[in-house]
Amino acid sequence: MGLIQIEGMEFYSFHGHYLEEQIVGSRFIVDLTIETDMSRAALTDNLDDAVNYQRAYEIVRAEMEKKSYLLENIAGRILDALFGELKGIISATVKVSKLNPPVGGKTAAVSVTMSRKNNSQDITKR
Repeated sequence: MGLIQIEGMEFYSFHGHYLEEQIVGSRFIVDLTIETDMSRAALTDNLDDAVNYQRAYEIVRAEMEKKSYLLENIAGRILDALFGELKGIISATVKVSKLNPPVGGKTAAVSVTMSRKNNSQDITKR
């Protein structure tokens, strides 16, 4: 087993409960951890035997482009898309952080972290 970690993915997106957030936008940071069996890829040195982290980034980017009111919705959609498109994931954790959120005072960020495990018995690649 092993972990793929994609850290500090930065996006400018238009998520938020308030209309102003949806118009002006804000900076977001996304961190992703994927647990997978790396034993085959370690032997073969073949991308087809690994979870492709470039594709994982593209999935996150695509979900960040879709407007949401809540960070929880963004995190859930990212997990749905990852498990729907990438085979070989045992579990995944995504952290979505909104920088400088409008909470009424100086705050660096507010974050939501969600995790999911693959409930399927067969997590092998197609």
